[in-house]
Amino acid sequence: MNDEAAAYAGQRATAEAIERGGLGLDVSDLLAMVTAAEPEAGAEAGPEAGAGAEPAEGAGTEAPTVAGAGGTRQAPADADTGAAAAAAAAAVPAGAAPPAAPAPAADGTTAPAPDLHGLAAAIATAAGRHLPQGHLDVDADFFDAGGSSVHAVELAAELERELGVELDLDDVFADARPVSLARRWLETAHGPTAVVTAPSGPAGRTAAPPLPVPAPRAPQPVTTLPLPDALPAPPALPVPERTAPARPAPLPPYPSTALEPAPHTTARRADLDQILADLALADRLPFVRSPEPVPPRRILLTGASGFLGGHMLLDLLRHSDAHVYCLVRGADEAAATARLAGQLRSYRLPWNAEVRRRVTVLPGDIRSPRLGLPDELWDTLAHEIDSIVGVAAAVDFLRGYPSLRASNVLGTLTLAELAATGRPKPLHHISSVAVFNEVGISSMGEDDPFAHVDRLIAGYDQSKWAAEVALRRARDHGLIVSALRPGGIGGHTKTGAHNPLDLSSGLISAFGRFRTVPAFRYLNAAPVDWVSRVAVAVVCEPDAWGFDYNLTGVPNTLDDVVRDMAFGGMHVRVQDWDEWRADTLARLEAEPVPELGFLARVLQSPTALKLCEATLKGPAATAERTDALVAALGLPPAARYDAQAQVKTFEKLAGDGLARLPQKSDQPYLWFAETTEGSVRPTGDGSTPHDSTPHDSTSHHSAPHDAAAHGGAASDTADSPCSMALTLSIASMYQLVKERRVDVSGEVVCPAAHPEPLTVVHGDVWVRPDEGIPHRHGMKHQLLRYRMRLRDADGGLWWLEGHKYARARRDLWQQTRTLSITLGRENEPAALTGRVVVPADSYVRDQIDGIRVAPHLTGREKRTAKLTWLAWFGLEMGRGLAGPFARAAADLLDLRRPQNPTERHR
Repeated sequence: MNDEAAAYAGQRATAEAIERGGLGLDVSDLLAMVTAAEPEAGAEAGPEAGAGAEPAEGAGTEAPTVAGAGGTRQAPADADTGAAAAAAAAAVPAGAAPPAAPAPAADGTTAPAPDLHGLAAAIATAAGRHLPQGHLDVDADFFDAGGSSVHAVELAAELERELGVELDLDDVFADARPVSLARRWLETAHGPTAVVTAPSGPAGRTAAPPLPVPAPRAPQPVTTLPLPDALPAPPALPVPERTAPARPAPLPPYPSTALEPAPHTTARRADLDQILADLALADRLPFVRSPEPVPPRRILLTGASGFLGGHMLLDLLRHSDAHVYCLVRGADEAAATARLAGQLRSYRLPWNAEVRRRVTVLPGDIRSPRLGLPDELWDTLAHEIDSIVGVAAAVDFLRGYPSLRASNVLGTLTLAELAATGRPKPLHHISSVAVFNEVGISSMGEDDPFAHVDRLIAGYDQSKWAAEVALRRARDHGLIVSALRPGGIGGHTKTGAHNPLDLSSGLISAFGRFRTVPAFRYLNAAPVDWVSRVAVAVVCEPDAWGFDYNLTGVPNTLDDVVRDMAFGGMHVRVQDWDEWRADTLARLEAEPVPELGFLARVLQSPTALKLCEATLKGPAATAERTDALVAALGLPPAARYDAQAQVKTFEKLAGDGLARLPQKSDQPYLWFAETTEGSVRPTGDGSTPHDSTPHDSTSHHSAPHDAAAHGGAASDTADSPCSMALTLSIASMYQLVKERRVDVSGEVVCPAAHPEPLTVVHGDVWVRPDEGIPHRHGMKHQLLRYRMRLRDADGGLWWLEGHKYARARRDLWQQTRTLSITLGRENEPAALTGRVVVPADSYVRDQIDGIRVAPHLTGREKRTAKLTWLAWFGLEMGRGLAGPFARAAADLLDLRRPQNPTERHR
């Protein structure tokens, strides 16, 4: 009992010292001091598990920091470490290769391995050439400093070419600090015990290699755990020495090397250790009372320059009276304001005087301590704002947890700290269904358990999981936290604005461009306008605060996506996931699409592939609480993100070069024949043309055309026979819904123009063009307009224009079959005019019973296509025929009205 009491007292003292920030050990050492001593991760799990488990080195450029609920604390910089790093940097010039691998000596010993700090400095120099500022500290994250995924690919190639450091691209994305990259390569190339750090003491002294199982030891003062930038902190308090009690040898963290999980099936041990340490930071938050349940008047919004955040900013202004303070990255207020304005305009959102009047832009950074704001401004916000909406996040499916934690986890904890400081205020956190992204998870309900963190492979999934779990701990301190989890965020249903780097947008773009789809279960995606509106409703409704919501809309099944794309004329082929991935990568390599470069990198990354696999094979997300809130507030209910909702987005994707809309060259979706017979005569023979058209407005003043001069066989003024054998087709229903246009091919036989048939080079038929605006004082309403470009046997070009009109007469059947045409040489006035009629016996046979549909469709899809075309075309014809009768009825009613004296006089 005395031994147990002593052990407990020692653990308590150690824990209190950790809580005060008095220790600076890495996560493995922290766990070893609080719990039983464990073997180092590298002893059993191999180099990868051990990488990153040591304290960050090479941080002599800035002091390490510790973040906490009461602010962040900064430890004094280690002058010796900084000097050593500088010396190492000078020892390895830019572009120089690191020392060669250690070679065995004659006595069997091994020469020292390359210096860690020297290699890290060389990597930092190379990385700096890809950054705006031109340099990078050895312990700074490459992506946080402004690097992109494209730059990371270039950096990896440059390191292999110039330094001989061959790193897997996933290693670069997992932890993009030069010191981590150097350590990872050294451990892989020379073993975990071969890493040599730069001298930090007397000359000739080097760090001892790590032991497989560290013996229990008394704690000793060291530097604090390095985290993002922080404020100065009081010096670390000494920890009383204690003697570790005797206890049985602990079990290793993993059973054995033979039973280790396959690569990319579980999270890295170093990442798990870091996640556990970050979660502990939430326990430092103070206990707070509940905020006043009233609609917010002053809101702090982060991520306003992003896709969802920009739409939420406008919805907050539309649906509340609040003034919104937007945290935006920028050197000063002017730069931050310009950045916000530019991003909003890129998403087709307004930035006008009314918006600027109710928005205050605060230059800051979610990754910095206290959001990068001055202390005075931080304190002002803590006491004046009454709601915080956290949308800002680093959305990158390639980067690892160490690279994303500053934005997605520590930034979220900083917002929780602000919410708990001064005036109590709710925190509305934009999370993600990525918290469920475990392969094989059975359900994704709003209150269902999250994925097991050790089975989340992608850094993005891990960071969103850690942020939301940390905020659940914050709820235990009294903080009101609303967790809003979108799935894929699709384009705006009205403007078509989309996020080109969203995974859902990338997949849909690839589906439409390459006409292939991987077999999946569900796509949990919703349009951005619906997601934003519901999220803002939660912010503005106090009764909705403090709960979890899935903002995923109605999931799409594989059948839904295939049917929607067929409706849009994009007939896709379903492939197995591995087959689709290989086919898509091959096509992107053969025909590079810069806008889809990020998708190619995702499909090449083993880590990101696990995210895709979990996304495509996961269950449908359910949202009972969200649906109840939407119904209670009278908001638009969730609807499937179908073809109709995606029309504008597909147009924008096509305009940006990501997707490809149906074209005339594509296989027709539906087609049928149309034959007409009639006659034409020259326009200059003194007779009145049947109908005036835009082309024949000049023909009344032109001299008669000699048809023989143009190769025609008839030169007299008598009617000459004319017939057309056409095929009318549509490439997609999108073509009808959006353009009301039908494609035309075939030939025209008109001896008055040319002895041989004229071939249709390009032809279109518009249904109710110009919304059926009437001609001839409102008495003739347009039903159809034909426009064709023709070529004769001699290569000459002609044009033909035809109209079907509706009039207030009883011969409706005749009107729907009669076409008034004009014909002439290209760039010349009309030479011939006349009428052709569809024979009554062929109309039903050809244009109803003779409809043909693409053969690759199923029987059900063919019937649906025919019925959809007939219903749509019949409705349009009905509207066109009703127009003149409604006009005639209105005129009759107007004539029966008693005339006033002026009208009688007229």
